[in-house]
Amino acid sequence: MSNIKVLQLRSAGVSLVLDCSGPGLPSVLHWGADLGELTDAALADFRRGAGAVQVGNGLDENQPVALIPEYSSGWFGLPGLNGHRDGHDFSAKFELTEVARSGNTVQITAADPQAGLSLALVVELTDSGLVRTKAELTNTGDSPYTVDSLALALPVPTEATELMDMTGRHIGERHPQRSSFTQGLHVRDNRRGRTGADATLLLFAGTPGFDFGTGEIWAVHTAWSGNHRSYAERGMSGFAVIGGGELLLPGEGRLGTGGTYSTPWLYGSYGVGLDQLSTRFHEYLRARPNHPKTDRPVVLNTWEAVYFDLDLDKLKALADAAAEVGAERFVLDDGWFRGRRDDRAGLGDWYVDEGIWPKGLHPLVDHVTGLGLQFGLWVEPEMVNPDSDLAREHPEWILATGNRLPPTARHQQGLNLGIQEAYDYLLERLDSILNEYDISYLKWDHNRDFVDGGNQLTGTAGIHEQTLAVYRLLDELKRRHPGLEIESCSSGGARVDLAVLERTDRVWGSDSNDALERQKIQRYTQLLLPPELIGCHVGPPKAHTTGRTQSLAFRASTAIFGHFGIEWDISTASPEERAELAGWVALHKELRPLLHTGRVVRADRGSDDFLLHGVVAQDGSRAVYSAVQMAQSITSDLGRVRLPGLTKDRVYRVRKLATPGAAPRHSAPWWADGVEMNGAALAAAGVQVPAQWPETAVLLEVIAID
Repeated sequence: MSNIKVLQLRSAGVSLVLDCSGPGLPSVLHWGADLGELTDAALADFRRGAGAVQVGNGLDENQPVALIPEYSSGWFGLPGLNGHRDGHDFSAKFELTEVARSGNTVQITAADPQAGLSLALVVELTDSGLVRTKAELTNTGDSPYTVDSLALALPVPTEATELMDMTGRHIGERHPQRSSFTQGLHVRDNRRGRTGADATLLLFAGTPGFDFGTGEIWAVHTAWSGNHRSYAERGMSGFAVIGGGELLLPGEGRLGTGGTYSTPWLYGSYGVGLDQLSTRFHEYLRARPNHPKTDRPVVLNTWEAVYFDLDLDKLKALADAAAEVGAERFVLDDGWFRGRRDDRAGLGDWYVDEGIWPKGLHPLVDHVTGLGLQFGLWVEPEMVNPDSDLAREHPEWILATGNRLPPTARHQQGLNLGIQEAYDYLLERLDSILNEYDISYLKWDHNRDFVDGGNQLTGTAGIHEQTLAVYRLLDELKRRHPGLEIESCSSGGARVDLAVLERTDRVWGSDSNDALERQKIQRYTQLLLPPELIGCHVGPPKAHTTGRTQSLAFRASTAIFGHFGIEWDISTASPEERAELAGWVALHKELRPLLHTGRVVRADRGSDDFLLHGVVAQDGSRAVYSAVQMAQSITSDLGRVRLPGLTKDRVYRVRKLATPGAAPRHSAPWWADGVEMNGAALAAAGVQVPAQWPETAVLLEVIAID
């Protein structure tokens, strides 16, 4: 092994100190605020200063928690590796064999010859200050080894005494929940075969009462689209960790001699306040080579406009209306393929339905592209209806245990992409459709959780292989069709993670287009993803998921803070409604360069009846805020509202942003002419906002004048 002992990685106000002194696996001595540049001698002392205290009735040599916590080291919490060789080699003890550093990336190898295992670890600190790490385990023994779980963990300090994670459901994703970070294990397991509507997008540990602008916070995200685990644990020793990994079903981690298992990436973010922590993810995603570089096209999706009633003339009229209001992409949703008259049949038969489309999709595609709009198509490749030609011809392709079928959901089953023939069929069908038609976009849906997700041909669990096969399919379609964009839709927002976003271009935030629900769904989805990656649409006046009726101004002012779109039969809208909608589309296009590149900020208010959020330009020259009255306030006067994120010593002019059809109930004294204040005053004191009716919003424009 090299002479590397203690390493310091620094970036964007974050330091990571990694102890590679050996002989065991590396441990993180510090992850958090930047420590300044430390010399080798200072790092050696830092290590000594971080050493564990020996206490009575404990181990004679206490050791810090490794990146993969080991039972053999005296960690009595959740082991990073759980596995065995038919009951043997149940406890590994790895020793370092090599540590190599290149910039802010560290490659580590270790081995346990007695257990017949080798390990490769990557630890990286990104330019935005994110930590990301993954591991690859190889069976070097002469008999099979079964990995039951392999997870990575990052330490958090004693001061992190409060946890926050998220839960949710279909049409109600991303609801935060808090608890004390006490001794013991806090586990969020997901066995749905997809990321899950109830999955925690991020798991946070922070100082008490942390919020968007206050408190030290550490958070992890498990980047995996299948079964996964996120957890936090504080031991009796005082050490505390947060971590995660894939949740393997029995037998999915069985490795033959020379076989390897790779964990998903575990991402960690540190910040003072949720906004700073969130910004690190946004900057990382925006710096990726595959991040969308073009303006995000305004979308019209047909689902809530026509459902399964696919009449060519009606769809043409809808496309005409879309072009009239300024849409740039038209997406034909469900119902276009063989046998698909409702959601009970047809999934799997990916051929254009000749009964509905005697000339194929060409008349509609040609009409849409002739209007200057991109054409997109809905697909749900990973699913199959039992009432389909595919299921009748290949019942063995259904994800099942082999001796029974799982209960159906939405009248459908999962299609096992771990079977090569099923994978090849889907690739051929999707590739053929993309070759035949001028399709620039796929809305890729996944509408059920997997139950008994097994491979009928082998009788083994199949979710791990299914997830990897979906990744391969997405990657191959992108390779064959450069420029193709794909949306990750999954019963709305049930597949939102950084692994699926390595090969897709946006997620669908939720199947709920109710603007009141969307305000919080988008607020917390944006903790991980920047606005341009979240589909946000203007629904019809009456939301079909809640029955609420809301103004167009509220629906549109909510949707513009994302990848803007329309989910409404605007061919039947009044001329006045279309004109107002066209105004919102034009406003979004004007604001799009700011909204899709700036820093997302949110005000801490303490009450859910009023929310304020906004986007500030990276250079601090401009910002747009939305003041949202969610419900009737207890007090008649909200008081002044702080505007976070501006440059403290710059002077700004704050004024109302002219929006189509939106007017407050009672305006503020400055509302007509604007007001000038510096960034420090706006952040610390703020301005009085107009009084509003519940379920309304006003937009504020802030421009630097010096």
